[in-house]
Amino acid sequence: MIESLQKSYSERKEMIRNRLEYFKSVINEDDKRIFAELCFCLLTPQSKARICDAAIQNLVKTGLLYNGSESEIKDFLIGVRFNNNKARYIVEAREFFSDENGKIKIKEKLPKNKNSTELREWLADNVKGYGLKESAHFLRNIGIYDDLTILDRHILKNLHRHGVISELPISLSKKQYLEIEEKMKKFSQEIGISLEELDLLFWSEETGEVFK
Repeated sequence: MIESLQKSYSERKEMIRNRLEYFKSVINEDDKRIFAELCFCLLTPQSKARICDAAIQNLVKTGLLYNGSESEIKDFLIGVRFNNNKARYIVEAREFFSDENGKIKIKEKLPKNKNSTELREWLADNVKGYGLKESAHFLRNIGIYDDLTILDRHILKNLHRHGVISELPISLSKKQYLEIEEKMKKFSQEIGISLEELDLLFWSEETGEVFK
């Protein structure tokens, strides 16, 4: 089974690395673009990434992501689960990352003196709707992915398939998340595929594409 995984990695390595390089470039874009990525990661729990991305793109085009009310935003979250809650989370995040004039200043407000794991913790504590997984997902998508895992259902399913975890958890406490993260790190080292590449490889194994 490991041989099959390494063969798949060999076939997709260039595509995966190109995607990771793209993520590193995102942090250089403007605050609105970074905020859109944060909102995309707010939508993804229990919803399909492509549907969430389409919803965010439409909200960006209409400008509602930056000035719309909860009800206006909710109307664009077609196919996104828990759209009422997630529309509220977007508005709350927008308020949190805006200055006194209502201008989004997310890059300015993200702490500069924290490493990736500390920044993940800070996001989970401060952004409503974010846990460790969503915080890591956002950070990965803006190129801050050292030592972080995104333990979504695709990743957990593959970790179980490869014997890294003995059973699929129904839900993850913080303690369980960190324990599984350590197991994934060890597995990554054993098979010689970096953590961030392994994440995208597992994701592509499940979905057939390297997305975000």
